[in-house]
Amino acid sequence: MKKIKFFVLLIISLPVIIVLINILDKDVWDENARLLKQEIVAIDESVETVDLKNITPFEWDVVYSFDPYTPKEEIYEQVGYKWDSISETVNEGMNQIVFMKDGKVVCYVYGYPSNNGFGISFKPSSLHEDNNLQFRVSSNEGVTYLVRSGEPS
Repeated sequence: MKKIKFFVLLIISLPVIIVLINILDKDVWDENARLLKQEIVAIDESVETVDLKNITPFEWDVVYSFDPYTPKEEIYEQVGYKWDSISETVNEGMNQIVFMKDGKVVCYVYGYPSNNGFGISFKPSSLHEDNNLQFRVSSNEGVTYLVRSGEPS
């Protein structure tokens, strides 16, 4: 009888536990996005290039950049799992950047660079921590842009 009660309690508790984990993960993503913004907007105007790995204040091993209008299903397929708080970009010029560590999202940047205070642009659509991570730094109307070296501005 005790085993049945435990099993029922576990089944009832499981959805609550999953929701709590998702909330905690989202808090980590938001905090890491806030810290990343601080690092990027603090880059001195005299700096011409930065190494992305050196300015991210959290650990990551792969970063994805998704083009505007990329369907959620395609994003889920590329990153390897689904999460509730993802949004599809609805216009050109929006950023959708996903940093991951050991297969888990650790930072999610979404929106217009003008609203976020910074923008990140790179091709191909994913970079690994051991890639050349040099980005050109530019500033326009108070927004700091990082563009992977070799890409058009």
